[in-house]
Amino acid sequence: AGLAFWARGPPPVHGPGAGGAVGAGADDDSMVCIRPATVDDLYGMQACNLCCLPENYHMKYYFYHILSWPQLPQVAVDHNNKIVGYVLAKMEEDAESPHGHITSLAVLRTHRKLGIASKLMQASMNVMEETFDAEYVSLHVRYTNRAAFTLYSQTLGFEIHDIEKGYYADKEDAYDMRKMFAKGLAKQEADRLKKKKVDRPLAVKDGDDDASKKPAEDSKEEKKDDKKEEKKDDAEAKEDGEAGGDAEAKKKNKRKKGKK
Repeated sequence: AGLAFWARGPPPVHGPGAGGAVGAGADDDSMVCIRPATVDDLYGMQACNLCCLPENYHMKYYFYHILSWPQLPQVAVDHNNKIVGYVLAKMEEDAESPHGHITSLAVLRTHRKLGIASKLMQASMNVMEETFDAEYVSLHVRYTNRAAFTLYSQTLGFEIHDIEKGYYADKEDAYDMRKMFAKGLAKQEADRLKKKKVDRPLAVKDGDDDASKKPAEDSKEEKKDDKKEEKKDDAEAKEDGEAGGDAEAKKKNKRKKGKK
């Protein structure tokens, strides 16, 4: 289930003790398939992890990922269906901003520098964005792992969000890195515009300042004129000795005439 594609791996090694054979089909050794992982791949993923990384996991942790988010874990397999790389990923759906997280990424040393890691990452990130509507993807990388940091920052477009002190078991610091997806970028832009409106009014065109101020000034003048008119009406009503109801009617009539 899902899209699988092939990446060219290292050329086969032939010669005494190499276990290779010259002839038809030898080039098959150089092809690697990227596809969604299945439950049957979990032991191969764990074996790859043990060969490559100091951060290791119990098998139940692999099951947790593939049973909860079966579309996200991806594997790279050679022509013998041997797992030579994998990415273990999950969704942080209870967070304020739903996002994906890369739990682990590894490629066997024999198949590195071939673009396999970036293809694994891209396959998983595409699912996060398209299937789970994630706003961004996050990951942690060791402060001293320059090769991985270069892959994430320069090839895949991740940026440093924070530095977590003593994140790893050996107390080494970690870069907390993030890559924004289209939905996350749109949300950031909307928040920026909203904050801009709150901080200061929208700018007006040159020459519009007076025009925008004039209605407010006219309104103030009208209120002043109304008050003057009311005082004048009261004074006239007293002089004429009119009854309360007639005086009130007279004031209303005069105000209407003044507005006309």
